[in-house]
Amino acid sequence: MILVIDVGNTNTVIGVYKGDTLVIYWRMGTDKASTSDEIGIFLMNAFSYHDIAKKDIKDVIISSVVPPIMYSLEHAIRKYIGIDPMVVGPGIKTGMNIKYDNPKEVGADRIVNAVAGYEQYGGPLIIVDFGTATTFCVISKKGEYLGGVITPGIKISMDALFEKAAKLPRIELVKPGRVIGKTTVGSMQAGAIYGYVGQVDMIVNRMKEEINEEQITVIATGGLARMIASESAVINKIDGLLTLKGLQIIYNRNVKSNE
Repeated sequence: MILVIDVGNTNTVIGVYKGDTLVIYWRMGTDKASTSDEIGIFLMNAFSYHDIAKKDIKDVIISSVVPPIMYSLEHAIRKYIGIDPMVVGPGIKTGMNIKYDNPKEVGADRIVNAVAGYEQYGGPLIIVDFGTATTFCVISKKGEYLGGVITPGIKISMDALFEKAAKLPRIELVKPGRVIGKTTVGSMQAGAIYGYVGQVDMIVNRMKEEINEEQITVIATGGLARMIASESAVINKIDGLLTLKGLQIIYNRNVKSNE
């Protein structure tokens, strides 16, 4: 079994693969102040609850966009599982040609998503990841990472509105029944959801014009993917576990290349 860990700014998603099958996965809040013991005990409890023996974990691969947590996370893996984890970054073989001006600037999560997306759906491909930030990644027909867009996520945008506009409340992100709000909360929800759908559709359509290909698949992933995709005119598929799949693919590519 292989343990795959995707550390995002808001949530960390952890999965266990047996071969090509995702056996189980967990989602926990990302806390930069977590100690290695807190992380290790969480993992041991999760393994125990799902009858996974520690000795069955043969290797670990991590993707992270949160550098401050990495010392504790890597130390927890070594201390509690006894494995030196593989971390997606320089020196790791992804099998993807990064066309960014400076490839080192591309977040590990974006590369992992791109690898999984191209492996499963081919190209050209646009991946929209609804996380703390919403990222748009473009992969060519040949499997090259061409670049993308980074925007504030919906929750960041709404938090900023709550903090900067004194009379506006913090709201629950749910889809209202209509665009024209009859209450302050309904108006804010309409702005958040439908405004974001408009942003997504505009960016994707402009990307399609620049790619200039006939068939372009658009994949949505991340926590709010389903809510936005249900209203979007451009999203073709939803794949909430795309990053975990990418980690498993990258792990296999690196293990096989070293054999």
